[in-house]
Amino acid sequence: MPSIEWIKNYKREWLSGDVSAGLTVGVMLIPQGMAYSMLAGLPPIHGLYAVTIPLIIYALMGTSRQLAVGPVAMVSLLISSGIGTLATQGSEQYIGLAILLAFMVGVFQLSMGIFRLGFLVNFLSHPVIAGFTSAAAIIIGLSQFKHLLGIKVNGEKFLEIGHQIVTQLGQIHVLSLVIGLVAIFLLLMVKKIHKLMPGPLIVVLIGILVVYLGGLTDQGVKIVGDIPGGLPTFSLFSIDLTTVKALIPTALTIGFVGFMESIAVAKAIQQKHKNYKLDANQELIALGAANIGGSFFRSFPVTGGFSRTAVNDQAGANTGLASIISALLIVLTLLFFTSYFYFLPNAVLAAIILVAVYGLIDFKEAKHLFHTDKTDFYLFVAAAIGTLILGIEEGIILGVILSLAVLIYRVSYPHFAELGILESGKDFKNVLRYKTAHIVDEIVILRFDAQLYFANSSYFADHAFSIIRKRKNPKYFIFDASPVSAMDSTAVHMLSDFIKDLEKDGVTFLLANAIGPVRDIIMKSGLDKAIPLDHQFTSLADAYKFAQAGLKSS
Repeated sequence: MPSIEWIKNYKREWLSGDVSAGLTVGVMLIPQGMAYSMLAGLPPIHGLYAVTIPLIIYALMGTSRQLAVGPVAMVSLLISSGIGTLATQGSEQYIGLAILLAFMVGVFQLSMGIFRLGFLVNFLSHPVIAGFTSAAAIIIGLSQFKHLLGIKVNGEKFLEIGHQIVTQLGQIHVLSLVIGLVAIFLLLMVKKIHKLMPGPLIVVLIGILVVYLGGLTDQGVKIVGDIPGGLPTFSLFSIDLTTVKALIPTALTIGFVGFMESIAVAKAIQQKHKNYKLDANQELIALGAANIGGSFFRSFPVTGGFSRTAVNDQAGANTGLASIISALLIVLTLLFFTSYFYFLPNAVLAAIILVAVYGLIDFKEAKHLFHTDKTDFYLFVAAAIGTLILGIEEGIILGVILSLAVLIYRVSYPHFAELGILESGKDFKNVLRYKTAHIVDEIVILRFDAQLYFANSSYFADHAFSIIRKRKNPKYFIFDASPVSAMDSTAVHMLSDFIKDLEKDGVTFLLANAIGPVRDIIMKSGLDKAIPLDHQFTSLADAYKFAQAGLKSS
């Protein structure tokens, strides 16, 4: 319970910031929760249920003091795509599956945290995450056009949704479109005036008044309708093994994606606050507990959100008390104010989602990668296009495959440098980068910038021989092992064979700059017979002098 630390050491000056942030985020959560609940295919009330118990549990168990937990667009769309094939959206069966999904996501995240598996998320590279997130944001945005345009749209794939929108352009409900566009304009204007102004709530209140006073429901404007009041009661849900099996892929996807989004924003905010440390595994435990606890109070899966957390921080949140205050404000809303949202137009909730997800489309990152790292740029594009064409769940699977493929490629084919000596006679540099680096035809110097093990041993031998064969009369091969942190048994066998092949060609193998653990492996494995101590050197300069002396004596 990391909260014990801030509770025991709570300072009076923190209270005003926590109260201000708690009220600000609480007001923001009301329309956001309802909007994301509709995006998930659930009645709006479940969005309010999702920002009560889960918020309090995370505030007590999480290591981030500013992270605001609740429904997010990405997870909501994953819920819709994952359960949509199993039940009709909005039905009791669908709601039950969403609640069960929250429990399963919680169990998965809690288990990962207990077994300290938070590092697994590192296997998803940043370009892949950025590409996936950008594409998912586009799909989320398109999925809301049904409310904005007043048409019927189904599906979770870019081409599928886009085709349906284009074929129904003649059926657009103009009044709904106008309401949605005005709401988007107001949201953007409020954000420009002041970031802490509750733009979504302002737009919601205006939308309700306009529809109610103008009698726009009679003109075809779709509204939220009846929202049951009162607090969610503790309830158990039935667990059917067949259903659980069907939901496992969605639960795993939401568990990973939710944690990635949460830890990413938590790390970004923590950089501004040095009075606490983040613990990835504890974050998993806290998110898992929040989802499990929420599932017993009719919540769907939640995670940390970008926009809410940024507002929470800017409003002055110092501890988890801010989130507890936000949850209490939602409780008051559930008890006394749900009836006032009856005339809330669906187009306004769609506008809130559209403005929120637009910020997830990372144009800057794509431009930056294009100019700095073409490989990462292509990864970004591949993940984005794959997600748009295949869908959200398939996109994250593609992202994992791409990340692992790049990881395997980079460890199998690490950077290799042929070194030459500078005029100083002491420094050795990459001949491709330093044109003044001098090469002696009889002495080959290579640096291998990775640990040497089974995945790259063959590459080392093949690449080294390709350089040696380009020399007219090679006599010495100096291996700069300074970047090599470890060697496995495959590498030991490879080096033994490599040295024997060099000897057949009349080339002497010299080792320079090997660190202690590598020298230990050489001694324990018996490789010291192939590399005797007088052929091991603590510096490249010493190895080079030895080779020069050998050339002169011959």
